[in-house]
Amino acid sequence: MPELPEVEHVVRALRRSVTGSRIVATEVTLPKLISPSSPTAFYRKLKGTRITGVNRRGKYILIELDANLVLVVHLRMTGQFLVLKPDDQLPRHAHAVFYLDDERRLVFRDQRQFGVMKLVTISRLGKTKGISELAPEPFSEDFSLAYLKETFGRSRRTLKTLLLDQTRVLGLGNIYAAEALFRARINPFKIASELSSLRVARLHQAIRDVLRAAVSGSSTSRISLENPDGFSYGEAFGKVWQVYEREGEACYKCGARIRRLTHGGRSTYWCPTCQRR
Repeated sequence: MPELPEVEHVVRALRRSVTGSRIVATEVTLPKLISPSSPTAFYRKLKGTRITGVNRRGKYILIELDANLVLVVHLRMTGQFLVLKPDDQLPRHAHAVFYLDDERRLVFRDQRQFGVMKLVTISRLGKTKGISELAPEPFSEDFSLAYLKETFGRSRRTLKTLLLDQTRVLGLGNIYAAEALFRARINPFKIASELSSLRVARLHQAIRDVLRAAVSGSSTSRISLENPDGFSYGEAFGKVWQVYEREGEACYKCGARIRRLTHGGRSTYWCPTCQRR
């Protein structure tokens, strides 16, 4: 599943490729993708609109249109965008096709069919379910050390569980939560409210550092929507993972063996020496 850095790179690729294009027609072959909107209403609202920008809120992609509308997209597990030229063949699992005024097609495909799309007005965007509950963006001023201290102080959950809650700490999935905790030298099973101020400060910096490194990763900075098969989610940081998927391997810092435990239904990786309780 794509995490925030990968979604950011998809956003940048979409921004480069389709900003300024006009949607002349739309076709949806999987009605649940746009539920509860009807295909007819969806087509009518999109027809003739121009794409004025592409942005992101958490893992939601926001395709901004000149008709005071935003197309909100969540990729979920396997959702992908690609841009086809007029002679390109439509791929399997292409569930939405947006026909552009330059004869290209913006295609959304999703093998597992978990992705979602919804059209909302700009004024309603901040109140949209799924977006309204999100925590502050990790690079924003609102995601301050004071915010993180207050959030941790009110929770008896383990740090790993809390870090994956997008309504409390935005942007971390399983990969980057593990990497941030390792950078901060903090055990993932420690109770959030028991974390010292010094450790909260270390983790706050580590969260920003690990996401910043992944967003700037050269492997995804050149993602092309014309060849999405050449890109795998998570590769923005994969070549330099410190603990994730390294069970049994030597810690780069101390040489101890990286451990793994299923926690909350997800694999948790940590170094028992560098990340003692």
